[in-house]
Amino acid sequence: MPTALQRYEEWRSRPDLDGALAAELAAIDGDAAAIEDRFYRTLAFGTGGLRGVLGAGTNRMNIYTVARATRGLAAYLHSQSAAPACAVAYDSRNQSDRFARVTAAVLAGAGVQVHLYEELMPTPMLSFAVRALSCTAGVVITASHNPARYNGYKVYGADGCQITLDAAAAVLRCIDAEPDFAPIPDFAEMLSAGRVQYIGRDVIDAYDAAVLAQCPGPLEAPLKVAYSPLNGTGNKPVRRALAALGVEVCVVKEQENPDGDFPTCPYPNPEIPQAMALAVQLCRDSGADFCLATDPDCDRVGAAALDERGEIRMINGNEMGVLLLDYLCKTRLAAGTMPPRPVAVKTIVTTEMAAAVAQKYGLELRNVLTGFKFIGEQIGLLEAAGQAGRFVFGFEESYGYLSGSYVRDKDGVDGAVLICAMAAHHKARGLTLPGALAALEAEYGCWRTALLSFEFDGAAGMETMNRMLDGLRAGHDAFAGRAVEEMTDYLNDDTGLPRSNVLRMALAGGCTAVVRPSGTEPKLKIYRTARARGPADAGAALDAMARACSAWAGQPPA
Repeated sequence: MPTALQRYEEWRSRPDLDGALAAELAAIDGDAAAIEDRFYRTLAFGTGGLRGVLGAGTNRMNIYTVARATRGLAAYLHSQSAAPACAVAYDSRNQSDRFARVTAAVLAGAGVQVHLYEELMPTPMLSFAVRALSCTAGVVITASHNPARYNGYKVYGADGCQITLDAAAAVLRCIDAEPDFAPIPDFAEMLSAGRVQYIGRDVIDAYDAAVLAQCPGPLEAPLKVAYSPLNGTGNKPVRRALAALGVEVCVVKEQENPDGDFPTCPYPNPEIPQAMALAVQLCRDSGADFCLATDPDCDRVGAAALDERGEIRMINGNEMGVLLLDYLCKTRLAAGTMPPRPVAVKTIVTTEMAAAVAQKYGLELRNVLTGFKFIGEQIGLLEAAGQAGRFVFGFEESYGYLSGSYVRDKDGVDGAVLICAMAAHHKARGLTLPGALAALEAEYGCWRTALLSFEFDGAAGMETMNRMLDGLRAGHDAFAGRAVEEMTDYLNDDTGLPRSNVLRMALAGGCTAVVRPSGTEPKLKIYRTARARGPADAGAALDAMARACSAWAGQPPA
């Protein structure tokens, strides 16, 4: 196997190398660390596809790594179908449109019929197109909510879900058989020949209608919302949906239009207060009821609202998920539309408060591994059994929500519609969103959750994270400053779920900690939960756990 330096020299020797990439490689001549980082491996194709820093090298996102992955994908698709077809979409990130054209051209040149969105679209619209157009697969160019220097390549199966673990392994084997370089067909020629076709307005309109069909009913009170698409893909579809619902929307102008540099929110993740800051300010200035923000590929949505004291309260993904679950159950029961044997689905790192809500309304609550594709998989299993109508709601702590089977991924447009409908429902009863959450906590108890992330970059990062988890498996009586009462090892225990490098620890005092390495970033993630008598006690418990976790990781959180 060639060394990093040998690969670097091979890339530099190519006379046809992309000019910007050639200049980057020339600039690091003699810098052993920079060369090693770019070439020590081929950018990993994980369960969701590729994700990495933009730049030159085998360990970067560029037209050559995208083309290589696509050649492997095309080979896999031909092994699955005599006439494969693939839908392709892209977000607002730097080079996303270029990578989408490369993907489309390579697939078409390899004999795969391609259906390409003509302009940037949310990830859930890719999931929708796969099924609407009866495609064998789908690809969306996105790095979700990562910083601007990242981009990615996410692969979907014929069911509209991100590909399964087995399919990802099969695609990877096909990619591994491909060289770094091969001619990239001309996109314009593939388009002219009809081997690439643009996705029509009919598919977009059908998606819009499917989203609005998830709303339990008309707004129960007038509503004004401040909204930010965070310079991403949500601007048009979210505003179309909310306008159809009758919501008055004011948009954060600095974050309205697509911009892959994300100049006002370098980390465009609605989970963090900095990304929500301009939406929060607009909420205050405009007198809006609350504010929303969707991430760049619009599969996640965050919210913040004024409470009864006029203070802004960020509502995290666990809290919003429970609010939505309660609202959907309540309104569907009232309308007589709750299906027999209803099902809700959440991930294992998502709040157990959902179990209490599900029990009240008679729902079966299914727990799956982290990643919304596992929620989508459950919808597929219900559909295969002729029971798709049993699915009521799926959510994960990282701001992902879905209330229908029209797509098989989290949907920020659907989430925005549901949040607005729910907020109007509570407003009609004199409650803000924080007030509605307080009412739920009064009924079910106070649950507080928080995520810690620790960065482990470079070639040794994954090895370090694996060593840390193996150390926990070897036996610890305490973690996060509390006694470990029970440990579930999703890699080695028989949990009924696919094996995954995840540990869940039940801790003394009603707390839990789930530890796993990220599948898309060089980070070790620790999900903490505290259940206590009130917010102050729960918050103090989470803070103490955070300090102990930082001491264990040997660094402050990222």
